[in-house]
Parts: sequence; C-alpha cells; structure tokens
Amino acid sequence: MSIQSLNPATEEVVASFNPLSEGDLQNVLNSTAESWTGWKSKSFSERAGLLKKAADQLRAQSEELAEIMAVEMGKPIRMGKEEALKCAAVCDYYADEGESMLAPIPVEGVGRKAFVTFEPLGTVLTVMPWNFPFWQVFRIAAPSLMAGNTVVLKHASNVPQCALAIEKIFVDAGFPANVFRTLLIGASQVETVLDHKSVFAVSLTGSAAAGRKVASAAGARLKKSVMELGGSDPLVVLADADIEEAVKVATKSRCRNTGQTCISAKRFIVMDEVYDEFVSGLTKRMSRLVMGDPFDPKTDMGPMSSGRLRAELQEQVDRCVEAGGKILIGGSIPKRTGYYYPPTIITDISPSADVCKEELFGPVALVFRVHSVDEAVAVANDTPFGLGGSVWSKDEDAAAKVAARIRTGCVYINSLVRSNMHLPFGGTGISGYGRELGSYGIREFVNVKPVCIG
Repeated sequence: MSIQSLNPATEEVVASFNPLSEGDLQNVLNSTAESWTGWKSKSFSERAGLLKKAADQLRAQSEELAEIMAVEMGKPIRMGKEEALKCAAVCDYYADEGESMLAPIPVEGVGRKAFVTFEPLGTVLTVMPWNFPFWQVFRIAAPSLMAGNTVVLKHASNVPQCALAIEKIFVDAGFPANVFRTLLIGASQVETVLDHKSVFAVSLTGSAAAGRKVASAAGARLKKSVMELGGSDPLVVLADADIEEAVKVATKSRCRNTGQTCISAKRFIVMDEVYDEFVSGLTKRMSRLVMGDPFDPKTDMGPMSSGRLRAELQEQVDRCVEAGGKILIGGSIPKRTGYYYPPTIITDISPSADVCKEELFGPVALVFRVHSVDEAVAVANDTPFGLGGSVWSKDEDAAAKVAARIRTGCVYINSLVRSNMHLPFGGTGISGYGRELGSYGIREFVNVKPVCIG
C-alpha cells in the first residue's frame, strides 16, 4: 500500500510513495549503525559546524518548506515559514550550547577524583506527527545529533514530502551519509526498527494510544522511550487579569495551526467576575479569524489535516451539546471543499462531562465559569492530561501560587504556552514522560556514566 500525500485544502492526492521493503529497511538501519562509528568520533566542534550548516539550509529553504507544509497538512504559508526558522534556531542553539551541556561534571567527596560523563549510545528512532512536521523532528534531531547519536525518522504517513525534505536538509548541509535517515514505513514496521540492535531509544510525539503501543514495544525490548502525548491545557483567568491580553493570547493559542496543537489552551477557566467580559472578547476575536487557502497570506486558519480528524472533532462537539453545552459560534462542518472547521466556542457544559476529559484537537474552545481560586484549580486538574497550562493575573505572586497547584508539565503566567528551546518540555499523566529541549533534552539519549579515580 502506497504512502500518499493528500492536500487537505483540495482533498486531492498530490503524490504517492512506495514504503520501504523489509530488506531495504534493514539495509538503511545497518548503514546508519555503520555511520554511527564515525559520527560519534567527531569532535563537538565538527558536529556543531554541520548543525550550523543545517540551520543555514533551513533559512535558505524556508519558503519552499512552508509550501510543502501548506500542501501536505494545511498550515498557512506564513506560519510554515516561522516553523522552518524556529528549526534553524534550535540547530544553532545546540550547536552553540551542546558541548557545554555534555561537559563532564565533577563530583566532590568521592575517591580522589570523580566526574560524570555523557556518551552517545547509537541510533535514536523518532516517531513524529504531522501537525508541526519540521519543528517536532528538529527538536529531537538537533540535540541527538549534537550528542553523537544517529537518527532515523518514522514520520506521520500523511507528510511524506516533509519527511523527505528533512533528510535532504541534512544531506545539503554536508552531514555524513546515513547519519540522519527518513524511513518511509508504516506504523506496523516500528517494532522492526526497535528490534535492530543499533536502535537504543525511541522518542514519540502523538496520541496517548500511539504512545502506549510504542512505549510498550520499547519496554519489551528494554529500550528507553520519551513520550509527548498531547494535552487538554487549562487557561485560568483570575478576577484581576488583563482581560484584553488574555483574550488575545487565548485566541492565538486555541486557533493557531487550526487548533491542532498539543500545547494549546483548550479549556478556558474564568472567574465569575470577569467571565462575561472574557467570553464577549473571545467571541469577537475568534469570529474575526480568516479561514481559507493556506497559500493566502491573509489566512489565519487553514483546513484540518484530514476528513477523519474533522469528523472526530464534530462528534466531540455534538457530545458537548448533548451534555448541556451551548455553542456561541461555529460548531458545524461548512459546505465547501477542503477539511475546514470554523472557530468554535462552547459554554455552559459541566467540566465533569466525559467529553471534557478528552483532547479536542481542533479550533474548539470550552469555557467554564468558576467562583473561587480553589474551584479553578480543581477544574484545571480535572483531566488525565498534564502537558501545559497558563494563569492570568496582574498579581504575579498570586498567579505563581496558583501555577504551583496545577498538575502539568509547564505553566506560563500571562503569556502564551509554547515549546521553548531553552526550557525542558514534556508532560505528566497521560501527556507522557521524559523531556525534550534545554539541557534536559540533550541528556535524555546519552549514557550518563560516572568515572571515579582512587
């Protein structure tokens, strides 16, 4: 069965690719294993120089890469370019900081001398989703390569052109052959990759269901895994918040990438004193968003990535209504070509409804009215997810106290929640485990080895 690239704005197949045969897959994995021997022996400065060249390629090709994203998963062209440039920045970051992050750390009080070293281990398998088809790869690939590991990519099946473009970036940058390879394979072949003796770890970004399968397969083989598995992030608005700014960021968070963002705010928890003002402002801002052709620079929201995901979202919206929710705007599939779904706001639903425990992966905002900080925290934590969250208040100390009570991987105060290369990124609960980015990310896939003398 071929791997197809389908344009979600036109519903047309634009390219097809044959998946790797089992024999070809083994050849690639063997070649990557052979390349690791030379790659791990290169100095940090040599690896950093190549990462810098990859960053140069990303900047030079940003327009072309944005076009590929627009065609394959519907990302508006200006946002695709921003994504490519962010990938360049993370390459520069690890090129500049990676050596110091992995420098031996002296330990006092043990023997005559002791220190902790960080050594590369082999090949990292990355199983990546389609929603940020470049960024989510590079935030794993850049630190892994800088650490001296090789990388193989099993990308989402609907973005094969993105996957091949990523491999080409490393080739164009002058990386040695087979240090980074894209594997055009199906999900059923992931375990075959994990069986290869050179593959020592896997990083997956995706659904909780996918995470359970891959984590189980990795665990059965005693291979390390890092899982980033989505979220249902709370955005908590306290009574003294700057409502205009909160509404502005809430709209951007919920609707960027057509709402298909793990770390976006999905549940808006608003104090009674400012609830009406917040809802009024959110309704006005979300209503003004332009939904249309990803190639139009005026477009704020392109189509969803597939008809299947849009149908699943509509089913969740319908269940919100059945549970007592009131639709203020949006809420139904438009009659037009392409997998478009409008910005949608739902109020008056009980946070205890089953659908509120799920991740709504599309431009749908659930708004809850609360009457105390304790109630706001309880609603924020009433989910099995725990990826990100934000708190809005003019009193930063009070907001920090609320943030400390929210059970999640990160909390931002009075700002947009996003993955930042300087900070560890990951979740708790069914949002996964392990960390990407920062010094924590580069140390996930190395051998942490103490050396003691005397």
